Amino acid sequence: MRDTANAFIDMFTLDGATDGVLRGLTFGAKDLFDVAGHITGCGSPDKAAAAAPAAATAPAVAALLDAGGRLVGKTHTDEIAYSLMGVNAHYGTPLNSAAPDRVPGGSSSGSVAAAAAGLVDFALGSDTGGSVRLPASFCGVLGIRTSHGAIDLDLAMPLAPSFDTAGWFARDGAIFARVGAAYGMTATLPARPRLLRASDAFARAGAATGDALAGGVAAAQARFGAAHDITLAADLSAWRECFRVHQAGEIWRVHGDWVTAANPAFGPGVKERFAMAAGITDAAFAAAAARRFEITTHLIDVLGDDGFLLLPTSPGPAPLKSTGEGELDAFRTAALELLCPAGLAGLPQVSLPAGTVDGAPVGLSLIGPPGGDGQLLAMAEALTAP
Repeated sequence: MRDTANAFIDMFTLDGATDGVLRGLTFGAKDLFDVAGHITGCGSPDKAAAAAPAAATAPAVAALLDAGGRLVGKTHTDEIAYSLMGVNAHYGTPLNSAAPDRVPGGSSSGSVAAAAAGLVDFALGSDTGGSVRLPASFCGVLGIRTSHGAIDLDLAMPLAPSFDTAGWFARDGAIFARVGAAYGMTATLPARPRLLRASDAFARAGAATGDALAGGVAAAQARFGAAHDITLAADLSAWRECFRVHQAGEIWRVHGDWVTAANPAFGPGVKERFAMAAGITDAAFAAAAARRFEITTHLIDVLGDDGFLLLPTSPGPAPLKSTGEGELDAFRTAALELLCPAGLAGLPQVSLPAGTVDGAPVGLSLIGPPGGDGQLLAMAEALTAP
C-alpha cells in the first residue's frame, strides 16, 4: 500500500486471527496505542526520541487483531492529542480526501485520513474532546466516541483520563458496526427510540449547517419516529468552559512533569494550550468538577435508557488549510460547545455523514445513554444503508 494521504507515521503488517468478525479487513491505529516492537510517539518527536519500542500491544488494538483484523500501521496524531484540527507542525497535515483544501480534523488525523482515502477498511482513534467525532464530520465518514470505560485504554497514552475513550472511523455502516462487535458492542435496533433534537445546538451551528443536515434529521425521524425539540443547556458556552477547565487540569496533572522536564518543542496552538493548562488552579478545577457532576446528572436524566439526542457534530465544515491560528482556535471553541456534552457525561456519540456546506462535509450526531454503544451502531448502520 502507498500512503497517498500522509496518514501513517509507521507502516508495517501485523496479521490478526484467521477467523473473526473482522476477518479480511485492514485497519490503522493511532500512534498513542502501543504496538509491540514499535515506538509510540504520540505525535511528538520529543516523545518518540525518548521512547523504547513497546513491550506489548494495547488491549484496544489486540481486540481488533483477535477478531481477525490486519493492522497495516500506526497513524499520525496531533501532538500529545491536544488539538482538534489535524495540523502537526512536525509531521504535516494528513489529507482530507473529501475536501483537499481543508484540514482533516484531529487529533485522530491520520486515522480519519486513512479511512476516508480508502487506504484501510477502518481505523482506530481516540476521543477525549472530539478527536474522532470532529474529524469524521470534516472528512465525511462515520465515527464513534464510545462510552467512557467501555474499551480498555491500558497501554494507550492518557490525555485526560476521565474523558479519554477509544473510537473508530469507517466509510461503510456495516463495517462500522462490525468493529463494534469486535469489542462486544452489539444490540438489536431500537424499534421506537425517543429522539430528542437539541434545538440550541442547531442554533449554535447556524443556518447553513442546519439546512445541510435537514435531510439527515428527516431520515432519522422517518426511520425512528418524530423527534421532540429540547433545549440542551441554559448556556452551552458555560458547559464548554467547564469542559475546558476540567480537561486542562487533568492534562497538566498527567503531562505537566514531562513538559516541565523535557521542554518539548510544541507547535502553535498546542504550546499555548499546555501553558493554559499549567495555570489551572486547584480551586478552579474543583469548581469545574462540581459543575460537571451537575451536567452529567442532567444529561443522564434527559436521556433515560431510551433517549437519543440529535445535534450537529460540528458548527460547519472543516476550516481551510490556509486559516490562521486565531481563526482555528475560534472554530475550535465553537466546536467544543457541540462536542462537550458527551465528553462531560461519558456518553457514546456517533457522527454520520449527512450533508455539505460550501462543498465540504458536515456530520449529524446521535448521542445515546451510557452503554448505548451497540444501539448507536445499529442505528448508524440502518441510517447509512444503501
